[in-house]
Amino acid sequence: MEKFYLQPGNVPKPAGDYSQGVTVTGGTLVVISGQVPWDAEGKLVGPGDLKAQTVQVFENLKNMLAAAGATFSDVVKLGIFLKNREDFAVFKDIRAQYLTAPFPPTTLLVVKDLAREEWMLEVEVMAVVP
Repeated sequence: MEKFYLQPGNVPKPAGDYSQGVTVTGGTLVVISGQVPWDAEGKLVGPGDLKAQTVQVFENLKNMLAAAGATFSDVVKLGIFLKNREDFAVFKDIRAQYLTAPFPPTTLLVVKDLAREEWMLEVEVMAVVP
C-alpha cells in the first residue's frame, strides 16, 4: 500500500498538525463510525473526565481497526467531534499516543451537543488495509 500526502502550492498549508489530503493505492477501505466513551458492556467511561473518555474512544477505535486487520498506521481520515474547543489540547496529547506524524487528513468540529449528554467527544476514522 502506498500513501501520498497532498499539499499543492495553490492551497494554504494547514495551521495545525494534520494533512490536507492523501491518496492511497493498493488496499481495502475500512470505514468506522463515530466511537464514543462506552466500554464493551455499553457503560460510560470517565463521566465528566475528558482524558478518560478520550482514551476509551481511542481504545474502541483500536479494537475496531484490529477487527478489520488494521492499525492506526493505516488510518487515512480522522473526524473529531468535541463539545468544547478548549478540550482539543487534551485530545491532541492522547491522540499522539495512538497516531504519529504525518497525521491523516483531519476534520475537527466543535458541536453544541452529541447524541448523549454525557459524551464529551466522538471520533470516526477511515483506514486502508493493504
